[in-house]
Amino acid sequence: MSWFNYYGLAIMAVIMIPNIVYAVKCKDGNTSPYHNKAVEIAEQIGRYACFALMIFNIPYTYFNFWFDNALAVYLSVNGGLCLAYLIFWVVCWNKRGRLKALSLSVLPTCIFLFSGVVLASIPLICFAILFGASHIYLSLKIMA
Repeated sequence: MSWFNYYGLAIMAVIMIPNIVYAVKCKDGNTSPYHNKAVEIAEQIGRYACFALMIFNIPYTYFNFWFDNALAVYLSVNGGLCLAYLIFWVVCWNKRGRLKALSLSVLPTCIFLFSGVVLASIPLICFAILFGASHIYLSLKIMA
């Protein structure tokens, strides 16, 4: 795989579809009484860095697929995680609660972290951990 990851772009497109639909339908978004500026900034840094690193491979910071049949594993596991993410979006569309908070924050974290491990991308692993910790924390605080 070269510097551009077409598979990562497809995965990001699938993840973004329900988010874009939600943003269009719910223009006011979720207003949360909980605000922690440091965690919110960490979440946004982690989110956008993961988006970029899923699509662009920075030379000398990733080592490509490091085991036999890694591409098949990468596509099948990420495909299953994306499908689960889409299913939870549909099931939890008008609901609130911990199930929605955890499923819609843990699944993308797993996608980013798994992709980082399979690609041996050190920055993607680091930003996935940052994103996951802050996103799950904020999601649980908002739903509490």
